[in-house]
Formats: sequence, structure tokens, C-alpha cells
Amino acid sequence: MRKILIAGAGQSGLQLALGLQAQGYEVTLMSHRTADEIRAGRVTSTQVLFPTALQHERDLRLNFWESQAPDIEALGVTVAAPDSHDPGPAHRAVDWLGPLDGAAQSVDHRVKLAGWLDTFAQRGGRLVIHGAAVSDLDHLSRLYDLVLVASGKGELVDLFDRDPAHSPYTRPQRSLAVSYVHGLAPRPDGPGTGQLRLTMVPGVGELIVMPTLTTSGPADILFWEGVPGGPVDAFRGVAGPAEHLALTLSLMERHTPWEYARAVKAELTDGGSTLAGRYPPVVRNPVAVLPSGGLVLGVGDAVVTNDPLTGQGANAAAKCAAAYLAAILEHGDRPFDEAWMRTAFDRYWGPVGRPTTRWTNAMLAPLPAHAVGLLAAASDHPEVARRFANGFDDPSDFEHYFYDPARTESYLATLT
Repeated sequence: MRKILIAGAGQSGLQLALGLQAQGYEVTLMSHRTADEIRAGRVTSTQVLFPTALQHERDLRLNFWESQAPDIEALGVTVAAPDSHDPGPAHRAVDWLGPLDGAAQSVDHRVKLAGWLDTFAQRGGRLVIHGAAVSDLDHLSRLYDLVLVASGKGELVDLFDRDPAHSPYTRPQRSLAVSYVHGLAPRPDGPGTGQLRLTMVPGVGELIVMPTLTTSGPADILFWEGVPGGPVDAFRGVAGPAEHLALTLSLMERHTPWEYARAVKAELTDGGSTLAGRYPPVVRNPVAVLPSGGLVLGVGDAVVTNDPLTGQGANAAAKCAAAYLAAILEHGDRPFDEAWMRTAFDRYWGPVGRPTTRWTNAMLAPLPAHAVGLLAAASDHPEVARRFANGFDDPSDFEHYFYDPARTESYLATLT
């Protein structure tokens, strides 16, 4: 029986651990928190999974909350005009809703990761509650056939060298502020809990609103992404959750009044339902060498960390775990050498990591005129809205019509 060590118990680490466990591998999982500590802790993300990632969970029979989580059946994009503080609808320069070909869902990681962690232990997996350090892996690597790092934070990340060719940013591109709330009213112009809304406020940032399942049941996420130094980059030093929500709502009233109108009765779901922070997007070398010479392979956020603007974090993690699981199973009893590790990463990077990173980095920058024109065209052409919305499930499709002005022009010319 092959022995595998996974350090990190997020979406990618747990999904991979449970997948390997189901195939008879002897898996040791290192987590810095217990399941109970995760459940009782603060929110850690704004995860939303689109159909491909959800199917990976179904394939492993890990979709425990699918019947409880609200379905997200459409994705809307709004581009605010410069004077968007005026509540009149004319000050939404672009506003459309694109149907998703398959429903998306969001499950608070306090619910999902805690549940998966319990499942791993109940199924006989070896769970070590310990924040892994490099010295730990250096010692333990001799005892395992393969060591994987699935933690996007802490000293283990520093094992993996930054890849400057795919990491154009060295500083955070957005200030992030999250609130999980009850009491959000449905939009008057379409389905309520069934849609994810992305509002882009040029020069200010973005507001993302979407339904989720949290520890207290169905809820909604209010998520500001503020341009550094701008008016939404205002959450440093906020005293506590109540002040965090008050600031969130105040910024909504000023910059997205049509969304604020839905949120006037919003209340935090619990005392740990807010989060603020920032980090630079980065791609790292997937293979690292331990002090003793042993090799480790990075998984998910450990090697590809994108800004959450495009909602790709948990999706990319799920797809990375699925790619690695297939690569491990196909490899059989052969050694997990460096060549195999790089091939396993390429299996993820080519179809998923590269297009996801390119699209997210492009969305962080001011959109060029042809891209703004494309978003505007979606207001009049439902097929454009549908295609853009479903790009959140498959970002590789943007290669065909989003980045290059000539390709955008050619695509729009085909519309009737």
C-alpha cells in the first residue's frame, strides 16, 4: 500500500486525501485546526463552485450539502457609470444577467472542510493536528512515497520559488472585505437567491453578491474588492464585525445603491462572519526541494494563488486535486520522481491553471476598450451574456474572444 502525506486541509488537500483514501492509499493528513475549531472559527473565503468543480465532488461522493445549498442559476455583470452614487438606473452603464448551463453553489468552508475532515477521520485516515513546518516535512518525507503541500499560507509556501514569468504582480491588487449576512432582499429585476452579481465600479473596485450555505443555513455573501488606495480600501483597523458590516453597507450605499437597497435589513450570520485582508496573486514552481534533498509537490493555492475577483480559487483547487488524483492513480507503483511531479502539475496547469491565471490577472487591470465593448454587447445579445457567464466554469474559453481586439471584433461580427 502506497503511503502519501498531505500537509494542508483546504479544498484541494482534503479532496485529494479523501479521493486517495477511497482508492486504498494510506494517507496522512496534516491540519493546523480540528474540525470543531474550523466550525467555530471565522470565515476564510468566498468560495463558489461552478459545474465542473461540483462534478469532481460528486464523482467522489463528497457533495454532502448539495441539497441544502442554494442553487446559483445565473451570473450578472454590472458596470457602474462614473456618477453611480445616484440611484437612478441610468447610472448602470452595463447591466445584464447570463444563465449558467449548470447550477453553481457556495458552501461556507467552515461547513465543508469541517465535515470533510470528520469524514476523513471516520474512514480511518490518519489525521495529525499540527501546523506543519519545513522541518516536519524534512523528517517525514523519508517515511512516505509522496509528500504534497496543499497549504497556501505559512512557511511551507516559501519552499516554492515564485515564477516571475506568470506572476506579473508583486503587490496585492485588491483590498478584500467579506460579510456573510441574513436578511438580504431579492433583486426586483430577476430571480433572487439564484444569481451571483458582479458589479464593477471603475477606479473603485468590485462588489460581489452571492448566496451561500453557512453554519446557520442559507445566507448571502457581500464581498468588496477595493482598488488599493481607493475609497473601498478602508477596512484596516476596523474594530469588529458590526463596524465591518456598517462600513460594507455604507460603501454599497455610496457606490452601488441598487444593491444597497436590498441590504438595508442585512444582519451578520454570526460573530465570525467577516473577513478582511489582501495578498498578491502568484504562481510558483510546483516542485520544491527539502533541506535533506527530498522532493515535495505543491497542490492548489500552494503553487497557484489568484485573486478571488473571478471566483476561481476553490474551482482551481478542486480541479487541481482531480488532476493530481488521476495522475497518482495512473502512475501505479513507479517512483514519484521530479519528472512525474512536473508532469502532474502540467496536467493541471495547461487546461486550468494557465487560463484561469491569465483571465483573473486581466480582470484585475483596467479593462481595455474592446473588453468593455464586449460587456456592453452582452446587454443586447443574450448569447454573449451566456457565454461570458459560463466562462467562470471554463476560463479557457476567454482565449477565443476576450483578450485580443481582433478576436473580439470578429466574434461580435457574428452576432445577429
